[in-house]
Amino acid sequence: MNAYPPADSSPSPQCSSRLMRLKDTVVTLTLWGYFTIGFVLFFSPFYLLAFFFAKERAAVFQRLNSRFYGGFFRLCRLLMPQTQWEIDPRVREIRSAIVVCNHISYLDSILLVSLFMRHTTIAKDRLFRIPLLGRLLVLSGYIPSSGGGRFADLLMDSFDTITANLGAGGNIIVFPEGTRSRDGRLGALQKGAFKIARYCRAPIKVLKIQNTDQLFTPGKFLFNTCTPATIVLDLVAEITPDYESSDFSIPQLMTSVQNALKSGVQDLRPPSSP
Repeated sequence: MNAYPPADSSPSPQCSSRLMRLKDTVVTLTLWGYFTIGFVLFFSPFYLLAFFFAKERAAVFQRLNSRFYGGFFRLCRLLMPQTQWEIDPRVREIRSAIVVCNHISYLDSILLVSLFMRHTTIAKDRLFRIPLLGRLLVLSGYIPSSGGGRFADLLMDSFDTITANLGAGGNIIVFPEGTRSRDGRLGALQKGAFKIARYCRAPIKVLKIQNTDQLFTPGKFLFNTCTPATIVLDLVAEITPDYESSDFSIPQLMTSVQNALKSGVQDLRPPSSP
């Protein structure tokens, strides 16, 4: 008979920490591999076909972008089953609107792109300077955040196609804070999105996203794969301004959107795959 107590088989905190970091690393490299190798092997041929043969090139590129990022989030669900996704089903039904959303992680923009087959969005100027990526953004009909310098003509051309994109059921995705929040709190809103809305006479759909910063924290390279999180995306307000009214003002519209984003919602919608 063995007089010694059985050894504790549970991993030490140090071992658990190492295993968690190893999992974070493996999952992160797999996801970034999807962005690089996966794009080259599985998606680039379709982009090339669209470039040479598509009549409505921007619309086809937008659909391809949506499907590409949709595949990314399906991979996220597979590799990180402890992460829950609460996507308001009304979001997918949005058409011909200016979609404004708070911004807490790099995941926010690609999540919204994955939900809308027809869309355009405002991207930072520096992204347009990256040779291959910048060309892809232009071909997708995306808009530079600044109209200065060599982007002036591109910005003006984009405005010429915005109304047509909305008329065809497309959405314009805008993060009016202009940059990611580092602490999760809502930053000051910029006027650009609201000027576009007035120019297009378009309704505004206000979305609030939560907890993407728990999954992929700003300033970090690794995904937090071992920390349970619930990603929430909700439609919190629908605003149809009377742009012709003498009482209309952009500051007032910005205040309405800001209040909607601050209040958010309390209930969680039924889970839905991104």
